[in-house]
Amino acid sequence: MKRVILLTLFLLFGTVASAQTATDEAFQNLADEYLSDLSNFSPVFASSVGDHSADGELDQVDAAARKRTRELLLEYIEALQALNIDQLSRANQIDAEILMNQLQSDLWSQDELQEWAWNPLYYINISGGAIYGLVARDYAPLADRLKSATSRLNAIPRFLEQSRASIQPERVPKVHAETAIAQNPGLTSIIDTMIVPEMGVLSAADLESLMAAVELAKNAVADHQTWLEEELLPKAAGDFRIGAAHFDTKLAFALNSALSRKEITARAEQEYEKVRNEMYEVSKTVYLKKNPYTTFPDKPDASYKQSIIRAALEEAYAKLPPRDGIVDVAKQQLQQAIDFVIEKNIVTMPNEPVEIIIMPEFQRGVSVAYLDPPGPLDKDQPAFYAVAPLPADWTEEQIQSFLREYNLYSIQDLTIHEGVPGHYLQIALSNRYPSALRSVLWSGPFVEGWGVYAEQMMISEGYLDNDPLMKLINLKWYLRAITNAIIDSAIHVDGMTRDAAMKLMIEGGFQEEREAAGKWIRAQLSSTQLSTYFVGYQEHIEMRAAVEKAWGDEFTLRRYHDQALSYGSPPVKYVRALMLNEAIPRREK
Repeated sequence: MKRVILLTLFLLFGTVASAQTATDEAFQNLADEYLSDLSNFSPVFASSVGDHSADGELDQVDAAARKRTRELLLEYIEALQALNIDQLSRANQIDAEILMNQLQSDLWSQDELQEWAWNPLYYINISGGAIYGLVARDYAPLADRLKSATSRLNAIPRFLEQSRASIQPERVPKVHAETAIAQNPGLTSIIDTMIVPEMGVLSAADLESLMAAVELAKNAVADHQTWLEEELLPKAAGDFRIGAAHFDTKLAFALNSALSRKEITARAEQEYEKVRNEMYEVSKTVYLKKNPYTTFPDKPDASYKQSIIRAALEEAYAKLPPRDGIVDVAKQQLQQAIDFVIEKNIVTMPNEPVEIIIMPEFQRGVSVAYLDPPGPLDKDQPAFYAVAPLPADWTEEQIQSFLREYNLYSIQDLTIHEGVPGHYLQIALSNRYPSALRSVLWSGPFVEGWGVYAEQMMISEGYLDNDPLMKLINLKWYLRAITNAIIDSAIHVDGMTRDAAMKLMIEGGFQEEREAAGKWIRAQLSSTQLSTYFVGYQEHIEMRAAVEKAWGDEFTLRRYHDQALSYGSPPVKYVRALMLNEAIPRREK
């Protein structure tokens, strides 16, 4: 591999007259080589981004595979470092920076963070995604996809055996083991609901092979469940807190931003006070509608503000969705958001398909909803706005807590974030950018920050006729992004307890108990991802302010949004540089 890359660089530099052209060609060759190697890093990831050359293969996850991956990462880093980035075009400079950040992040994650040794969810997500990704979208004839599924199902016993050999039980946090126990049966659910009903399209021989593979995989999943419950869970004694050193390094890779952990916390705490005050001002208008003779004090204390905000929120909580009709509500509200975006000429409306679905079982337990876009290398495939159903074991009190949190206004805000003009719209437009590398290595802060920006922007443009309850819930959701950023580092670095986190979310952020309890679990299972919403939003609003100032009277929302989304989904700092014709920022060394 290394000889191929370095020989290519030598030939290009030796035969092309223009240094600029040679460097760009060399980088493009390297980028193409990396994309073609995705199936060597992970066949399942390759399938998820639309490279279907290894759809019948399942990842190798033993020590030998980790050694090969490490060698491959080092070869790409060496080849990339051999290029003079100053001789690249601006677009390729950005792609080169993004690629290096990803390569070094992957290398650090394998060598230092080592989730492969202590996070059983790492393997469950691969095994579930391996099958789900083959049958969820019609990118190829169903019979061909089922043949690939047969091959992967046959590999499930080997894969799960390798995962058990890699995991060091004493390093596994208990919450990770418990969540793995809950998610592991999800693969069986995928088989029963998405594979078995489609078997009729196969020939007799292929059907026999698939049925045998299904039986083999189900037995392997059952064996793995026994191991999780009887061997892993009793021994799980690891600390879910990854600590300051690991958190800061992971944060730098995840954000690719100049903002440090302490700067993020300081900003979040400042915004926390500001947004709570804004919620109080909106709540006064809501309160006066029911209590028109109220006189508010000139200098209310914190407890008074808290009471007025809670009283106003109760008005929103009275508008609940049917407990079995959240998906239908989201469908109606998605169309409502689409109509508003078109009417107000806010941004180009894509025509790529989007479907609202029940969240697959193997993905549940981390978030209430997510947007699952098609792989950037796949074309004309639908995006899935997935919504988790209410857990069957919840009490009536827990169900009511959830429905109060996800009232009709909240589902509307969520649908803006996940759908239009949030993730669905943004990713559909961004994936039109010609760099496949940039689409594959998209930035979490750009995408999540845009989702939060979309929520705030829609309300500022008068969505739902400036309904104060919608404004109040919208501010509450922004407050959620702020508290996400606060607890992210506070939990993993400062040792924040569950009680302290729950108090901040429930009392400070006005979240219902079920939402806060779920976020506490999510914060333990993940690290740094909860910061991407707030950091990305901060960067988006700063970029818009700078562009609005530079464009002056020529600024329009449609022009700004279309251009901001025309560069793919790189870190916001790169889009800002392109829109303002500034120097391309360099990564922190």
